[in-house]
Amino acid sequence: MSAAALSLRGLSFAYAAGAPQVLSDVSLDIPSGSVTAILGPNGSGKTTLLRLLLGLLRPVAGTIHVAGRPHEHYSRRDLSRRVGLVPQDEPVPFDLSVLEFVLMGRAPYLGLLELPSEADRRLALDALASIRLTALQHRAVPSLSGGERQLATIARALVQQSSILLSDEPTAHLDLANTRRVLDVMRALGRDGRTLVFTTHDPNLAAAIADHVVLLRDGRILAASATAAAMTAESLSATYGVEVEIVEVRGRPLVITR
Repeated sequence: MSAAALSLRGLSFAYAAGAPQVLSDVSLDIPSGSVTAILGPNGSGKTTLLRLLLGLLRPVAGTIHVAGRPHEHYSRRDLSRRVGLVPQDEPVPFDLSVLEFVLMGRAPYLGLLELPSEADRRLALDALASIRLTALQHRAVPSLSGGERQLATIARALVQQSSILLSDEPTAHLDLANTRRVLDVMRALGRDGRTLVFTTHDPNLAAAIADHVVLLRDGRILAASATAAAMTAESLSATYGVEVEIVEVRGRPLVITR
């Protein structure tokens, strides 16, 4: 891993003037090429942090640097080429096919009213092949299972060719088999050298694939380091407000509540 892909300094945010701060004085470096889990209970500010990194929200204080450049120095299009999002869930208003849906990831590279090229189509087909969804390319997205839809959303992010991928609760509402499929794809992305940042409230999900963990509670960073160093019984107990025990399974921590 090299320099930080994302750097935050003194970041604070509230949804309205005078409202309580959702994030307070957050300073954080996310290493390039890392798989980083932002871990914390519901309401800790995880999703808000992702929306700030995407530029969908503006902080009330502090700075965000993407690949060493201030956030505000990027145009919307340039930032979209650098940072992609795999949302937890999103409505699809039309019966788009899986291939059409994935091709939407090429939008940052197309002009107004410009249609995807044959090269764009090849990128989309390659992305579908990489996550084993080629057979579903003509299926309507609303007809997919939850896991298939999440994989299609990952494929759309892949064709965006962003070096940084953000994912909000990537396995929420998925069954065990589909959770395994999504985690396998996320591991592969990490091996390919992309910077992957995902939020979760599940410490065992973080332990399964992350090599860097950020612990967040009430909008404040409690720890940010390599997985084994961050995920101690003491730090996780402080994060979740319950006593936990950690045992090692196959070289990874497994978190058990007492």
